[in-house]
Amino acid sequence: MPASASQPRSAIQNRPHVTAILAMSADGKISDTHRTAARFPSATDQRHLEQRLAAADATLFGAGTLRAYGTTALIKQPALLATRRKQSPQPIHIVCSPSGDLDPTAQFFSQPVPRWLLTTPAGAEPWLGQSGFDRVWVAPKASTGDYDWIQILHELHTLDIHQLLVMGGGQLVERLMAADLIDELWLTICPLVIGGAAAPTPCDGDGFSLDKAPKFTLSSNQTIGDEVFLNYQRQR
Repeated sequence: MPASASQPRSAIQNRPHVTAILAMSADGKISDTHRTAARFPSATDQRHLEQRLAAADATLFGAGTLRAYGTTALIKQPALLATRRKQSPQPIHIVCSPSGDLDPTAQFFSQPVPRWLLTTPAGAEPWLGQSGFDRVWVAPKASTGDYDWIQILHELHTLDIHQLLVMGGGQLVERLMAADLIDELWLTICPLVIGGAAAPTPCDGDGFSLDKAPKFTLSSNQTIGDEVFLNYQRQR
């Protein structure tokens, strides 16, 4: 059942505004069947991502995304960094990894960002007492056995995280979408076709039946070069 149907309106408001941002091919794929790093977006899309990062208090992404890239996105434009004078230069980067199986030599761990790990008791164990993450957070679990995303977002809200940017991958987006916790969606359509039934999409996983599919309203669209930038707002 969607969060909006199962929770009081006040409970939904006491969480960050959640924005998902992804670049995809013209046929709706965010990577190939091998789930390699999707480096096909243009420099324009990279600047667009920086703009969204500059507005975020924290960003959330899955372990698969980190393993594919080995790094995370940074705010580099001086004008955007200047807008964060009262904040840390970079938002908190939260890695979601139930296993905690991450390469401590990855470049991510030397990038100038605050790093948190959202994990399980077993996934937390290798990182306790280590310098890789500023915070190792054992996620609360729902009765279904998955993370209790509603409680997680409520806890983030108490930590003054009001704008959360989700940067993938598709399975993480699908879990948040299933809990009706995605408020805004930015999609960049890039000029290539990847194909393949196993290639991931922006909302990967089991998916939704048509009658239960989350619906969005197109808020803006812009074409720059061969890319199309779409912004959707959740209908509730």
